[in-house]
Amino acid sequence: MLSLNAITVRLGGRTILDRATATLPPGSRVGLIGRNGAGKSTLMRVVAGMLEPDEGGAEMPRAARMGYIAQETPSGPGTPFETVLAADTERARLLHDAETSSDPHRLAEIHERLNAIGAHAAPARAARILVGLGFDEEMQQQPLDSFSGGWRMRVALAALLFSGPDLLLLDEPSNHLDLEATMWLENFLKSYRATMLIVSHERDLLNNVVDHILHLKQGKLTLYPGGYDAFEKQYAERLAQLESARASQATQRAKLQDYIARNSARASTAKQAQSRAKALARMAPIAAVAEDPSLSFDFPSPAELKPPLVTLDMAAVGYAPGKPVLSRVSLRLDPDDRMALLGRNGNGKTTLARLLAAQLPAMEGEMNASGKLRVGYFTQYQVEELDAGDTPLEHMGRLMKGATPAAVRGQLGRFGFSGPMATQKVGKMSGGEKARLALALITRDAPHLLILDEPTNHLDVDAREALVQALNDYGGAVVVVSHDRHMLALTADRLVLVDGGTAKEFSGSLDDYTDLILGRTGDGAAAKEAPKRNRKDERRAMAQAREQSQSLRKSAKAAEADIARLEARKSEIERAMFDPGSATPADAERPMSALMRLLAEISADLAGAEARWLEASEAVEKAEAA
Repeated sequence: MLSLNAITVRLGGRTILDRATATLPPGSRVGLIGRNGAGKSTLMRVVAGMLEPDEGGAEMPRAARMGYIAQETPSGPGTPFETVLAADTERARLLHDAETSSDPHRLAEIHERLNAIGAHAAPARAARILVGLGFDEEMQQQPLDSFSGGWRMRVALAALLFSGPDLLLLDEPSNHLDLEATMWLENFLKSYRATMLIVSHERDLLNNVVDHILHLKQGKLTLYPGGYDAFEKQYAERLAQLESARASQATQRAKLQDYIARNSARASTAKQAQSRAKALARMAPIAAVAEDPSLSFDFPSPAELKPPLVTLDMAAVGYAPGKPVLSRVSLRLDPDDRMALLGRNGNGKTTLARLLAAQLPAMEGEMNASGKLRVGYFTQYQVEELDAGDTPLEHMGRLMKGATPAAVRGQLGRFGFSGPMATQKVGKMSGGEKARLALALITRDAPHLLILDEPTNHLDVDAREALVQALNDYGGAVVVVSHDRHMLALTADRLVLVDGGTAKEFSGSLDDYTDLILGRTGDGAAAKEAPKRNRKDERRAMAQAREQSQSLRKSAKAAEADIARLEARKSEIERAMFDPGSATPADAERPMSALMRLLAEISADLAGAEARWLEASEAVEKAEAA
C-alpha cells in the first residue's frame, strides 16, 4: 500500500501540490493523470524520495522495494545485456559471493537462494525484455556509448522492469518507444504482479493496464476506480453536477439580491434583508468550468487539388550514395488520404516521411508530386529548435511576412495562442504549448499534406483527443508516425508497414498488427486476410456527427439564454403588478390590464423556450451517445 499524506510542494513561489492526499490499495495499478504542468512528475519525485516536500510525505511498507528511472541514462563501455542483468543487485551480489566464499555452509545458502530467485533463468528473461523493447541480439552486445539517448532510456526501462520492484514508478514510459515497443510494454505490464504508479497520456495503456485513475488537478488528488474511459465518464458526471450546482446557486443569489434590493429601505423588512445580505456574503461562489486554450487545434483546410498528390514508383531513398535505407517503394497519396506509417524505430519511417515531404530526393525510381502541393512537416526537432527568447507572435510574424497583424494573430488563435498567450516567451511555455506552436507554424499556409512525426509526445490525454478531432476535420491528406494507438485507430484509414528495407500497404487493421507484433497470428496470414474497415466513411460520419452536435449545443445554449432573459422580464412584470414602488418607470406607468397581458405573453414565450431547450438537450444527448 502507498499512502500520500497531505503532500505540499512549492516551487518558485507557486504551489504545485496542495495537501495532495490519496491511498493506493496494495497491488493496484494506478494511472496518474493531469494536464501538462499539473505536477505529476513532481509528485513522482516525492514518492521516489528524490524531492523533499514542504509538508506531508509518502509512506509505504518498509520491506517493499521501489523502482524508478532516474533522469541520468546509463552509459559507458558496458552492454545493454550486462546493464540489465546488473539491475538485479541481489543476484549480482550472490554470484560474487559464490565465487569468493570457501565456506561450504555459506555456499549452500547462496545456491539455495539463487535457485529461489530464479537466477539461472535471469539471462533469458533479460534478453526477452530487451528484445521486447527493440534490441536484437547484436544490439544487446554493443557498448552503451554507441546508442542515442532515447535508446539508453530504453535500457534504463529494461533494467527497471528486470529488477522486479514491489512498487513500480513509471513516468511517461512510452515517450522514447515506437508503437511496437509500446505494444510490448503494455502487454508486459498487464502480467506484472506489483503495485504500479504510472504517469501516462496513452489512452490504450490507461484502459488496458490500470485499474485506478489518480487525477491531479489544482494541486489536489482524486482516486477513481477503473481505467481511463471509466474515469472520463465519472469526471463528466462530476462536472455536470458542479455546473448544475453553480446554476442553482446563481438563481439563489439572484433571488437574495432581489429581496435585499426591494426590502432594505423598509423598516418592517430591514432585519430580514440584513439577514439575507449576510447569507449572500457567506455564499462561496462556485466557479464555472473554464475553457482550456491548450485544447485548441484548428488546421486550416487547403484548396482542393486533383489526385494524386504524390506517387512513388519503385523509389529508393537514403542518406549515403549507393546505400538506400528503403528500396522498391510504390505508393500513391490522394487528397483525402489518412496514412499511418508502422514499423520499429530504425526501419525507415522518418526516411519515408522526409521523402514524401521532398526533404530527401529519390535515389532510384520515380517520385511525382503536384506542382501546387504545399506540405506541413512536423517533427520533435522543430519543437526543440524554437527560439526560447521569442514569442509566438514573433515566430509567426517572421514566417508570414507581408501578412496583416490580424492574419498572423488569427493563425495563432486557431491553436489557442490569443491575447497574452501570443506574447509570452517560448522559454516559459510547457512542452505541449511548444508542440501546439510548432503545429501552428507548419500549417500557416494551409498545406495540402500534413506529415506528423510523433506529434503527441508532449500532449496530455485531452490535448491528444482535441488533436484527433482536428485531424478528422482537416480537409487535406495526413501521414502520421505515432506510438499512440488510440490516435492511429481514430485517424488512419491506410496502414503502411515500413520493414525489411521497403514500405508496403498492410491490409489488416491496427488490431491485426498488434496481434502480429505480439506473436498471436504467427506469420501474419490472418492479419493480411482481415477485412479492411472503411475508415474514410467512418471519419466523415464522425465529423458530421460532431458538426450536428455542435449545432444542437448552440440551439440549447440559445434557448437557455432566452429562458434567463424571459424569467428576468417575468420577474420585472410581477414586481410592477405587486410592488409598483420597486418597478421600472416604464412598467410602473402601465395599467394592470396591460401588465397582465404582458405577463401572459412572456409566460407563453417562456414555455416555448423551455420546450426548445428540452428538445435540443435531448437531441445533444442522443447525438453524443451515437
